[in-house]
Amino acid sequence: MAVVGYGRVSSVGQSLEVQLEQLAAAGCDEIFAEKRSGTTTAGREKLEEALRFVRKGDVLVVTRLDRLARSLTDLSRIIDDLTARQVGFRCLQQDSVDTTKPEGRLMLGMLACFAAFETDLRKERQREGIDKAKEAGRYRGRPPTIDGARIEQLRREGVGPSAIAKQLGIGRASVYRHLDAVE
Repeated sequence: MAVVGYGRVSSVGQSLEVQLEQLAAAGCDEIFAEKRSGTTTAGREKLEEALRFVRKGDVLVVTRLDRLARSLTDLSRIIDDLTARQVGFRCLQQDSVDTTKPEGRLMLGMLACFAAFETDLRKERQREGIDKAKEAGRYRGRPPTIDGARIEQLRREGVGPSAIAKQLGIGRASVYRHLDAVE
């Protein structure tokens, strides 16, 4: 059984030193570390290496949950993959998160529920703020990416939708959407 550590900081200016010390003190036999954004798992080569490295009976260790994943979806996918491969997961600063124990699996599930709830609340508050700003005339949404008047002018000149899209550097579907909305 190997204890494998994973450390991550988001930017080049941040130091991995504290995480590396904590992972070493936790008895990690192998440590993978990188300086990459945690907003997605895409492009995080050291995380991918660590996940490929662990085998049945091993334990993957991180210092904090947000070092592994920032979204509930990514966290769930990683933990599900580890569980299916019979690899344990342990979080040092949230020491109650240890999937090698039943209470750790329970705690992880509860944390996931709270994280999803928090995300829903944040989206709701954001939606309320946008609605209020719209009512006050301060929010106009994203500016249009196509020039509707130019599309209509080209169409009156007899230019077809594909040629309009090519000439304006936009997708053909955008031209059709605009034309459908005008008719």
